[in-house]
Parts: sequence; C-alpha cells; structure tokens
Amino acid sequence: MLIGVSVVLFVLLHMAPGGPEAALLGGDISKETAAMLRRSLGLDQPLPVQYAEWLGSALRGNLGVSYLQGEPVSRVIGAHLGATAQLAAGALTLAVLVAVPLGVVSAVRANTWIDRSATGVALAGVSFPSFWLGILLILLFASTLRWLPASGMTSTGLEGDPVDRFRHAILPTVTLGATQMAAFLRFTRSSLLEAIHQPFVAVARAKGLRERSVLARHAFRNALIPLITLLGLSLRFLVGGAVLTETVFAWPGIGRLAVDAVTGRDYPLLLGLNFLVALAVILGNVMTDLLYSLADPRLVWQ
Repeated sequence: MLIGVSVVLFVLLHMAPGGPEAALLGGDISKETAAMLRRSLGLDQPLPVQYAEWLGSALRGNLGVSYLQGEPVSRVIGAHLGATAQLAAGALTLAVLVAVPLGVVSAVRANTWIDRSATGVALAGVSFPSFWLGILLILLFASTLRWLPASGMTSTGLEGDPVDRFRHAILPTVTLGATQMAAFLRFTRSSLLEAIHQPFVAVARAKGLRERSVLARHAFRNALIPLITLLGLSLRFLVGGAVLTETVFAWPGIGRLAVDAVTGRDYPLLLGLNFLVALAVILGNVMTDLLYSLADPRLVWQ
C-alpha cells in the first residue's frame, strides 16, 4: 500500500504545472538557468528512473533533501512533527472526553431537550468549516476579548513556559477537535440507541441489574465497534484538518509545512510528508483491528 501511494503521488506531483525552479530562483529566470537547475536536481531524468532512485533511498531511510530548506527531509519533518502530534492528540482527547459522555446522555434521554440540543450542537460542528470556525474563535477570544493568543505556539521570551504553550494550544485544539466532537457524539448516540433496544439488554434488565450496570457492561460495550472504527479513521481527518488549522493559527506543524512545500514545489518534502501520513493511516487501521478484538473477542474467530 505504501508503494502504491508513493507511485500515485510521485506521478501526480510531476504532472502538476510548474516546478521548483521559480520558487528557488524567482519567477524571472531564463530557460537555460531553469534547465541547469533541473539537471542538478535530477529532474531531467525519466520519471521511472527518478522514482526508482527515490524508492531505493527511501527504503534505506533516506527521504532526500528538501529543495527549499536544504536539509534532510526526515530532519525537517521531525522538527515539525511534535507540534502536529500535540495538536492532534489534544483535539482527539477533547473530542472523546466531551462527545462520548454527551452522546451517552443524548441516547439515554432520547427525544428530550437534552437530546435535541446535543444533536443541534453536533450538526453545527459538522457544518462549520474548520478554517471559518478558527477565524471566528480568533475574532472572539483573541481580538475582541483578548483572553487567548491568536497565533503561534509560544510567545516571545516565554518559549519554556508550559502555561503559555497551553494558552496558545487552546484555540487550534478546539478548532481541530470540533468536527471530531460532532462525529463522536452522533456515532455514540446512534450506536448506543441501537444497542439499548437489543434483546440482551432487556434480559439484563429482567435479571434485576442496575440501570448503570446495564448501560456500562452490556449496552455501551456492544456500541463500541462503530466508535473504534471512527477512532481509527480520525487520524487521517485530524492530519487533513491540521493543514487548514495550522495555516489559520500559524502553528508550526507538518500541516503548515505541507502548504509551504506545495507552494514551493518541494517534491522530496511532499513525498516524505505523504509517505508519513500513509504510514500513520495504515498503523491506525491495524490498531483499529486490535481494538476490535479487545472490545468483542468473538471477532477474532470470524
């Protein structure tokens, strides 16, 4: 799968109009200078030869050198990966801690004002584009109320202050996690509602078990499979949303790095970033399969 992703991406990158010449040397360059630069970068060779050389180096752990930054791609990605990991982990944690309990309450109190309010919040969260929500949060909490910083990861002179880093992370984390919160809330509600009306729940109640025990040990556990699926899929949505969120909040992660790489036609950096994301998605799918077996051991034998 990784090789297939790299082949498709390699072809698409080289089919796109333009190249790294304008970004490296400026827009006003002669054809001779552009050809010389492409030759020095190896871009004058046939695509199969370029891909074979890149793949051979990638298999040895060498993803090439960034055109724009002049450093190894692995080092450039490593310098920005921690910021995106922090943002994605915070957004996912926020989504799970807020949306799952709210989805449980919404399912238990179905068709009440609590359920309708929660459903309305979920609908709004799915409908709002992340970049638009981020701009609204900046206008309200940074520009108007001045409670939180508008951009960046730290303030000048406070790079080592954890409180300052936390304050900078609040708005982008909420922005990135809003869509995931809506999805987790809706999935939790629908899955738990379906489980509550199953015969085994009626049997558990007939045995005289407490309602809390019925919900936790019987209904909710059987509603976990769709939530685990959503958890595995969340990784790619978080990384994709990070591109817009990090651009809006000037967050120094791989999402903003990808935007700069696209603008500068930095082929090695783009290939390295997408290779990393594809690997993360594959690992997320494997993790999902393992969690399936923990939630329902019967799936191991199917």
